[in-house]
Amino acid sequence: MVSKNLNDLIRVIPDFPKPGISFKDITPLIANGEAFLNVSKQIAQLGRESDYIAGIEARGFIFASSACALTEKGFIPIRKSGKLPGNTISSTYDLEYGSATLEVHTDIIKQGSKVLLVDDVLATGGTAIAATKLLKAAGLLPIGLVFLLDIPELNGKARIAEALPGLKTEVILAQ
Repeated sequence: MVSKNLNDLIRVIPDFPKPGISFKDITPLIANGEAFLNVSKQIAQLGRESDYIAGIEARGFIFASSACALTEKGFIPIRKSGKLPGNTISSTYDLEYGSATLEVHTDIIKQGSKVLLVDDVLATGGTAIAATKLLKAAGLLPIGLVFLLDIPELNGKARIAEALPGLKTEVILAQ
């Protein structure tokens, strides 16, 4: 068992990336090998029914990739605009502090494949909703969403439930 409470390994950095935002810094958790393995195993367990595990750039890559290694499943990167070569589709969405565009390949993963989507923090839910719709547009079947952390006061879970009814949403570290 992890010798330290996993939540204690998350630092809060005020006013980053801009004033008024409290950034959840996961680097102390991923620097602790035992804690990182613990979280990765939990995500891997949630992905056991999937064919692939997708991660949202950038910090979602960390957890999705480790879960892929533990389960021997393929990894699907969901990247920021202009970062993927080849055939892609994109989706632009609003963040709590701006907007962004995500892309995914359309010609690498067999259509109809089941995908677990992983990201680090559930804030407003906008990124997860956009990424899930992107996976669907690519012909893939999202089976669930997994986040390391949730910021409950931003109501992301409720927004996801409204936009994506029936899609299971899990948070590893309850605050």
